[in-house]
Amino acid sequence: MNGRSTLNRLLLAITGLVLLSGGLLIFTAGIDFYRLLHIAAPAGWPLTTHNDVLLSNADRTRWADQGWWWWPAVIAALALATALALLWLLAQFRRHRPGSVRLGGTPPPDGVELRGRALSDAVADETRALPGVGRARAHMTGRAAHPQLDVALTLTEHAAPAPVLQALCHGPVAQARDCTGLTDLPTRAHFDVGRHKARRVE
Repeated sequence: MNGRSTLNRLLLAITGLVLLSGGLLIFTAGIDFYRLLHIAAPAGWPLTTHNDVLLSNADRTRWADQGWWWWPAVIAALALATALALLWLLAQFRRHRPGSVRLGGTPPPDGVELRGRALSDAVADETRALPGVGRARAHMTGRAAHPQLDVALTLTEHAAPAPVLQALCHGPVAQARDCTGLTDLPTRAHFDVGRHKARRVE
């Protein structure tokens, strides 16, 4: 899991907990939860009955005499929070895969570049031709200057992972490095086993 995925999951978890807590608080007040169960609400707990409101008259007017700077500061804080939320949303649509791979290192010779999709398709085709591989998919991740290769393989019924991994490293991955001139091409392989029918033993 990369850093962006971890941050996204953390922010989504925090946002979800806040929304869930607020929803449960309003729901329990709406059904008069504490009165129905004949229990006392915690001291200072908001929204304990269906007659309670989120903001009372005292809450709405307590900050009215704080000076001219108060409401501009609140509006600026809310605007900043909205801008950060929009930036976070836009960041999710950014390309996670390099559109092209620079051949021969950085900078590439004569400006020659190879499309990441073409390299991924070539690696996937060569991987599917390996013994013991039923299906294979490959895609490039990272940046154009520092690409990474992800390969997902589905093994056949009697295939062993170790020989397939060795054939992958010495075959498609080695050829991808030779063709691109990238001596450092980090590669991650994900193995899966294809489904097969159970055999009857007599």
